[in-house]
Amino acid sequence: MSKFIQGALILLVAGLITRVLGFINRIVVARIIGEEGVGLYMMALPTLFLVITITQFGLPVAISKFVAEASAIGDQKKIKKILVVSLSVTLGLSIIFTPALLLLAPLLSQTVFTDERTIWPLIAIAPIIPIIAVSSVLRGYFQGKQNMKPAAYSQILEQVVRITLIAVMTKMFLPYGIEYAAAGAMFSSVIGELISLFYLMTMFKIKKHFKLRRKFFQSVKSGKNTFKELMSIAVPTTGSRMIGSFAGFLEPIVVAQSLAIAGITASLATKQYGELTGYALPLMMLPSFITYSLSTSLIPAISEANAAGNHKLVQYRLLQALRITFISGCLSVIALYVFAEPLMIAMYGSSSSAVFLKFMAPFFIFFYYQMPLQSVLQALNLAKAAMINSLLGSAAKIAIIFLLASREEFGIMGAALGMAVGIVLVTLLHFFTIAKKISITIEARQYFITLFAALFAGWISHLSYQYWLKALPSIMNLIGSLTVLTILFLFVLILANVIKKEELRRLPIFKNWVR
Repeated sequence: MSKFIQGALILLVAGLITRVLGFINRIVVARIIGEEGVGLYMMALPTLFLVITITQFGLPVAISKFVAEASAIGDQKKIKKILVVSLSVTLGLSIIFTPALLLLAPLLSQTVFTDERTIWPLIAIAPIIPIIAVSSVLRGYFQGKQNMKPAAYSQILEQVVRITLIAVMTKMFLPYGIEYAAAGAMFSSVIGELISLFYLMTMFKIKKHFKLRRKFFQSVKSGKNTFKELMSIAVPTTGSRMIGSFAGFLEPIVVAQSLAIAGITASLATKQYGELTGYALPLMMLPSFITYSLSTSLIPAISEANAAGNHKLVQYRLLQALRITFISGCLSVIALYVFAEPLMIAMYGSSSSAVFLKFMAPFFIFFYYQMPLQSVLQALNLAKAAMINSLLGSAAKIAIIFLLASREEFGIMGAALGMAVGIVLVTLLHFFTIAKKISITIEARQYFITLFAALFAGWISHLSYQYWLKALPSIMNLIGSLTVLTILFLFVLILANVIKKEELRRLPIFKNWVR
């Protein structure tokens, strides 16, 4: 099994576990602090993402790329310089932005957000910035070495710690008000990330082949060329993430202001935004752990192949990623669309957000493609093009949200439509940019069969839920129908040779079962 597939599988399993744990986390938060509390939590979160994006400065991607290239030729000195320069940059930026967020929190809550209670979640989350600054560098290093286990285990550890603490901290602060409970939920993330960082540092000490602290400042001074190389990828990558984070920062503001223009009260707007971004969007993003694992593994794999001039391998890895994304994406979209209401009831005890799920799920096949395509662009030194694509998509999203959400007949659905348009636009721009660089030959038959299999399996599983398994308790009916959907979908794909038996034999779980 290739390092690419092995690394992707490790991250996939870890991603599945962390997404499930993350959902348990969200369910706990939603049930304790309610829709309004989730709204406060989600309003503060984009501000944190913006500050973290600035602090990381796109370095995790650049580290992964250049560590992979240096490892291919065994240049340990270059790897050390990459880490030293990266840590200097991220720690320096975190020293600036952590106190900045603390000082600006009162101003942001009073003037930018329509709800002043966001001050407490903003203050509670600020200490996480320097922690993520260091951990992101270490994750980039391990990914560049194509050793995905430390990053995978650290993600699981962070989620376990967070879930262990979140119920305690939200209940502890809830008597003082919803805003304090939301802040407690935020602070549990800080502790989770801190424990995760300790694990990464321990693994780094065990796995490294050089002394990082030895002649640290000398390495910083002599790392001018390394800094330039890192910045060639980091700056446009940061630009892309800055655009996404800044759009995420503007999004709740534009939504809140637009809904106010439409005559919706601040309290109701916070509740509706919480339903859309705190309930529906996380459920639709849940399957992206598959494409995240692919995209993380793609950067070092394609960087190494591209540096060696092996363009056939670059094309093969790209087509491999596109096919896996479409198969997993179709299954996810059909499951979310067909079982929107029962999923929402099972997760949150309410089906009020199901309308967002049904509307946006078909568009999310493009979202699942977005991360792998962006990783390919970064590995091919096309990070600047990815940044421009992100800018165009984010501008379109914010403009459409303002135009539609401010109209009474659209309201919050205008915000949902703006998000969907932004996702589709960025993904298509990424794809066409790659197509100009690499010759892409897509086997249309496989994609048509996959789409047919998803629709057919969705129809049968819907009948299963409505009639055949109706006598079972609701949660068992849902699990059984989702199982029917998955098995039938995969069976059709194996029968049609879209998923080949020799591919299944390479996976440890199917090694002794597939003949």
